[in-house]
Order: sequence, then C-alpha cells, then structure tokens
Amino acid sequence: MTRNAEKRSEKRASRVTGGTPAVVSLEKAGVPHTLHPYEHDPASDLSYGMEAAEAIGVDAPQVFKTLLADVDGKLVVGIVPVDRKLDLKALARAAGGKKASMAEPAAAERATGYVVGGISPLGQKTRHTTVLDESAELYDVVYVSGGRRGLDVGLAPADLLRLTGGTTAPIARD
Repeated sequence: MTRNAEKRSEKRASRVTGGTPAVVSLEKAGVPHTLHPYEHDPASDLSYGMEAAEAIGVDAPQVFKTLLADVDGKLVVGIVPVDRKLDLKALARAAGGKKASMAEPAAAERATGYVVGGISPLGQKTRHTTVLDESAELYDVVYVSGGRRGLDVGLAPADLLRLTGGTTAPIARD
C-alpha cells in the first residue's frame, strides 16, 4: 500500500470510528487505552487540563497537558501534570538545547494538526522530540488529550513514551 493510500485509509477509519488521529494511532498500535469523553464548557474559568481532570473525575497530578516549546529553533513537546507548569529551562536541558520559549499557539496548531486545548502528544502531523515529566512514572495510567477538547485518553506511561519516542525528565514546576 502506498503512503498516500495508507493515509486515506486511516482518514476513512477515523471517520467511521469517530476517532481522532490520536485515538487512531492508539488503535493501530494495539495499545490498551480508555476513552474519556466529556462536555467541554467554553465558558469554564478552569484551564483546559483542570476542566478535563474535574470532568473525568481524576486527580489533577495524573492528568497531563501537552505543550509545545521552541528549543533552539526546534519545536519540542513537553508533557506535564495539569496542576503544574512547564519548566522551560529543564525542558531545554532534557532536549539537549540551551534556550526554550513557549511556541506560538498558531505554530503549535500547524505543527500538530490539533487545536489549543486539544493538542494530544499522540498522532501529531509531525513527530517532535517529546519529554514527559518524570512524575508520570508514579502512575499505572496517565490521562492526556485524545486530540480534541472534551476527550482524554488513559494509557500506561510506558506506552505513551513508546508511541511518541519520548523520554522522561523532571520538567514540571509548581
């Protein structure tokens, strides 16, 4: 099957199952996961991640947000608990760089194919260097965006690392 035919087949499968590219990537890889849809409230004063934690009934440190940063001119994905912040200096070190700044939202959306508030570390348009905060190793299951606002997926941290080609490091701060 050609690469283009494979992509068309994946898009058809996504439409049939209602899956996002993140969910399709999990299913294609045969990774055990759970889906946690919820009604996103655009009027909520909570951050997207805290809204997700509350909506799916999981403690905030177990729910992770996906952020993109520019590290020495290259986009890098940082995945940290929703109740913490991304430590840009730590992310730069973990990615082998010197300086990091948050990526512009439009650049993050273009690079991932997702909208802010629904950026998943899985199924992105382009594979990026990915660093998961080491606190994820405290849990059997972590929750990340499923690729749209109002959908989280639960999976083992080891599977998340395997699918993203990621590493762990202490990249979160209070």
